[in-house]
Amino acid sequence: MNYSVTAPSGRQKWIAGILVIGYALITLLPLIWIVATGFKSSTDAIAYPPKIIFDPSVEGYVNLFTTQTRLIGDAATESTENLPWYEQVVREKGMTIVGPSRFAERFFNSMIIGFGSTFFAIVLGTIAAYAFSRFRIPLKDDLLFFILSTRMMPPIAVAIPIFLMFRYLGLNDTHAGMILLYTAVNLSLSVWLINGFIDEIPVEYEEAALIDGYTRFQAFYKVVLPQASTGIASTAVFCLIFAWNEYAFAVLLTSGTAQTAPPFIPTIIGVGGQDWPAVAAGATLFLLPVMVFTILLRKHLLRGITFGAVRK
Repeated sequence: MNYSVTAPSGRQKWIAGILVIGYALITLLPLIWIVATGFKSSTDAIAYPPKIIFDPSVEGYVNLFTTQTRLIGDAATESTENLPWYEQVVREKGMTIVGPSRFAERFFNSMIIGFGSTFFAIVLGTIAAYAFSRFRIPLKDDLLFFILSTRMMPPIAVAIPIFLMFRYLGLNDTHAGMILLYTAVNLSLSVWLINGFIDEIPVEYEEAALIDGYTRFQAFYKVVLPQASTGIASTAVFCLIFAWNEYAFAVLLTSGTAQTAPPFIPTIIGVGGQDWPAVAAGATLFLLPVMVFTILLRKHLLRGITFGAVRK
């Protein structure tokens, strides 16, 4: 029997599989714990030692989406048979719902600002990266380094100047202001990453398209973009993750109208302290859009750089 020098043996495959599964479990454990805590009661969430097996409860999600107050007097002993299920959950703690919380509004703000800034960062970054890659620009390498260097600056270093500028322009606590800010921060990363992918696309493909009668824009749209889709998709994921999780600017520049979920989730307070099931429920819901976005782009993330090389 012939043996390959480079192919792994069966034993090596088993060891590699065990290591990968172990690493995946260690990586996913905090996520699993957060999801599980969202379905615990307030007592189980702070129990010591921690409870792994528990009775599931939607108390955390009810607390997350509602504003509550404590019942006093005869109201605390009234029957709950005809009340909605979520009101019954709250009444078990001697509380009553007085209205919705602001989590849904904050979550919607995150959607608008996160996806809006990602869209503009990708569109502007792709155009700029194409220009850097295909045209002769004086001091191109210096400009690219300068663009990337803006990403190295910690946000807190420019927080006060940006706050004063936004206050002067009337952009404090506005969706447009936050989209503009996150777009500016992400644009450097977008230009740098996409430029690297476009550089790898042979310019002969565009020249052939131009000979066939395509305009420069048509060649860019029908030849370059399909082949750069891998880089554009991965860059979009990185831009969204930053805009979705950003905390410092969101705390400083927003307080009501345009406040996003990251500054809001830690402020969830329960009876007698932090409502950890509600916090975990909010964190779980907050993870979903980025997860779904990444799953939707998975085919582009896995697509080879030579996709679309031959014009149909």
